Amino acid sequence: MKEITAVIRRDKLPETKKVLEDLGYPSLTIQSVEGRGKQKGALCGEMDSELPDSFCTSAKLKPTPSAYALEHTLPKIALYVPKRLLTVVVPDDVVTTVVKSIVKVNQTGKAGDGKIFVSPVEGALRVRTGERNGEAIA
Repeated sequence: MKEITAVIRRDKLPETKKVLEDLGYPSLTIQSVEGRGKQKGALCGEMDSELPDSFCTSAKLKPTPSAYALEHTLPKIALYVPKRLLTVVVPDDVVTTVVKSIVKVNQTGKAGDGKIFVSPVEGALRVRTGERNGEAIA
């Protein structure tokens, strides 16, 4: 068994849940988290990429926080971007399929698309029934 942990954009959550359900893995844990990537607080791509491409151009005339930071020499503060953290445990033989499906749904090509981590799981136990390992994650 493997645990797949995915940090994704908030707006991609419904599509990601749907693809996991279609693959037969509707059981997952979702958390609201905040974080930052390799931009280290300079969130030009990160924060602006959260705006949809169809966002009204007149509304974009106001500088976004990252655009403002580029034009001014203020001390940089650590800004964190809201994300969703999904955790799902799957059998070893479907890890590649599940990861590829999560990537396909979440890949926009912009900074802030997220990260996926795969970790081994030594065991599982369903508390209600006492089922273990494979039966406990089904």
